[in-house]
Amino acid sequence: MIDTIAAVSSGQPPAAIAVIRVSGPAAFAAGEALAGSLPSPRTAKLRTLRDPAGSVLDRVLMLAFPGPATATGEDLVEIHCHGGRAVVASILTTLVDSATVRLAEPGEFTRRALTNGRIDLTEAEGLADLLAAETEGQRRVAIAAAEGNVSRSIEGWITELAILSARIEAVLDYGEDDAVDEDIDAIALDARTLGTSIHDVASAPPVDALHRGIVVVLAGPPNAGKSTLLNLLAEQDAAIVSPIAGTTRDRIEVQVARGGLAYRLTDTAGLTRTDDIVEAIGVGRAEQAIDAGDIVLWLGDGAPPRQDAIRVHAKSDLPDRRVVPTNADVVISQSDPQSIEAVWNAISARAVTLIPSIDLVPLRAHQAELCRTAAHALLDATRDPLLLGENLRIALKALAAVTGADATEAMLDALFSRFCLGK
Repeated sequence: MIDTIAAVSSGQPPAAIAVIRVSGPAAFAAGEALAGSLPSPRTAKLRTLRDPAGSVLDRVLMLAFPGPATATGEDLVEIHCHGGRAVVASILTTLVDSATVRLAEPGEFTRRALTNGRIDLTEAEGLADLLAAETEGQRRVAIAAAEGNVSRSIEGWITELAILSARIEAVLDYGEDDAVDEDIDAIALDARTLGTSIHDVASAPPVDALHRGIVVVLAGPPNAGKSTLLNLLAEQDAAIVSPIAGTTRDRIEVQVARGGLAYRLTDTAGLTRTDDIVEAIGVGRAEQAIDAGDIVLWLGDGAPPRQDAIRVHAKSDLPDRRVVPTNADVVISQSDPQSIEAVWNAISARAVTLIPSIDLVPLRAHQAELCRTAAHALLDATRDPLLLGENLRIALKALAAVTGADATEAMLDALFSRFCLGK
C-alpha cells in the first residue's frame, strides 16, 4: 500500500503564507476530514479547517488535483494557510494523527514524480541543482535541465536508435527477401553520424564545475603573497597575513560569486622542503589542491607545478620585485586595485573554457560519460548486422541510464537526500 504523505512545500515558518501539500491515495479523504469538502478540481476555494473535536485550525485556500496529471502523479491536495509556526504545526499534526497520512521524507514528492513518470532523472537532478543554485549561472543551467532540455536531447537520440535497431532487425529477419530495402552500409553510416552528434555534445565541458564552484588554487613558495592575494580577491580578511614564512599551514577556502559564477578560492601552504611534520602535512595538502584545482594561480618565480597555471608576479611595488619576468601573465601590487582586477580577468577568461555554453545541452560529468559510451559504440559500427545490433543495444542502454531507466535505489537515495522536506 502506497503511503499518503504531507509536508510544508513553501519556506519554513514563520511566514505570511505557508503551502502544505498532501499526496497519495488518501489525500482527498484527508483533505475532506479537515475541510468537510474539497473544491472542484484545480479550483482554489476558501475553507475552514477543523480538528476532530471541531475546533477551528485556520481559514485557508484549498486546491485539489486528481492524479495522475499532477506534480507527483498521485491525488494531490494543496492547503494555503497562514504561515505561523503554530498554525502549520496544528494542521500537520491533525493530518498525521488521522493515521492515513505521514510526514514526507526529504525529496519524497519529487521522487514520486520520478517513479510515476512525471519527470525523469535528468529533470530531478536539474531540480536539485535549482534548489541549491546561488548564482545566476547556476540558475540558468539548472532550470534548463529541470525543464527537460537534457531529456529532450536524450529522448531524440533514443528515438533515432530505436529506428536504427528496427532497420537492423529487418535485415536480420528478412535480409534475403527482396522486399526489404535496407542497406547495411547505410545503417552503419547513419549510426556513425548519430555517434558523432552525441560525441560532440558529450565533449563539451560538463556543468559540475559551475554547480560546485570553480576551484581557484593560489600556490607558490612560502611568503610569496598568496594569502594577501586571497584577501584582495575575496575582498575580506579570510587568511592570516604575516611576513613570517610558513604562516599558512593548511588550506583556507573562501567562496566568491562574481559575474554570475561561483568560485572557491583556496589558499595553500607554501611549497617547500621541510623537516617540520605539521608544515610537511600542509605542503602535501597544497600539492593535492594544485592537482585537483580547476585553475591554479602560481605566485612563484620558478617553474609552476602545472603547465596551465596562470603565472602571477606579486609584490611588484617592492624594490626587489620591480623587474617583471617576461613569462608573467599578470603583474599585481597590493596598492593597485586595477592589478587585482587584472587577476580576476585572467581567472574569468580561463573559467569560460571550463563551463558549457548556454546554448549547449547542460550535461553533468556522469551524464557526459554515459553519452560518450553511447557515442563510442555507434562510432564503432561495422557491416556485420549482429555486431551492429549489439552496438546499438549498448548505446541504448547507456542513454537510458542518463534518464534513470535503470537507476538503483542507492543512487536515488543519494540524489533525493539533497532535497528539502516539502519537495
